[in-house]
Amino acid sequence: MIEVRGIKRFYQVGDQEVRALDGVSFKIEKGEYVSLMGPSGSGKSTLLHCLGLLDRPTEGHYLIDGRDTVTLNEEEQARTRRERIGFVFQFFHLVSYLTAFENVELPLTLSGVPAAVRRERVEVALKRIGLEDRMDHIPDQLSGGQRQRVAIARAIVTGPTVLLADEPTGNLDRRSGDEVIGLLEELNASGITLVVVTHDTDLGGRARRRLRLADGIVVSDEKEAS
Repeated sequence: MIEVRGIKRFYQVGDQEVRALDGVSFKIEKGEYVSLMGPSGSGKSTLLHCLGLLDRPTEGHYLIDGRDTVTLNEEEQARTRRERIGFVFQFFHLVSYLTAFENVELPLTLSGVPAAVRRERVEVALKRIGLEDRMDHIPDQLSGGQRQRVAIARAIVTGPTVLLADEPTGNLDRRSGDEVIGLLEELNASGITLVVVTHDTDLGGRARRRLRLADGIVVSDEKEAS
């Protein structure tokens, strides 16, 4: 499903070269539940951005279903990102003046999906995350956990095969965080490949496979026996 081959990502900061990723390689099979862990500055967020096609590596190759995304032009990368990858972020990134329904609908609208199809898919997504009774509420009328659920519905409404979650419980209290990670794990159980970036060892330890990064490289790859 996902194959990373020798990815490097270097940045120039003044006269200093920052080696955020320095030769990362691994494979993730369809339906896996993987956590990317490491301290601040380890390269995990940079790696997530490369996996989500939000950034291009300086060197190396990133394949999805055997196709090297590094060779795709901007339009092809955007299409792959829109159709194959869902994102969940720590700070929700909901549009404050749109209702829950409209926030979830937004990626479908931008993709030109017909209105009748959009409504059906949004209602299914909101029901799936248990917020069908909050679809007319704007973000300020929702709790933190409910906002993150709306963000998850927005992430899955396009039918992605991969879900990338960047510190998905980092802005939530313990109870809401447990509910959100439980929902993400339910989605994984339904067949979605789940990759969670976190510095929280308890959260990362829930994944069946744990990749640990330090100084831009993978220092361990632990997988539970099936």
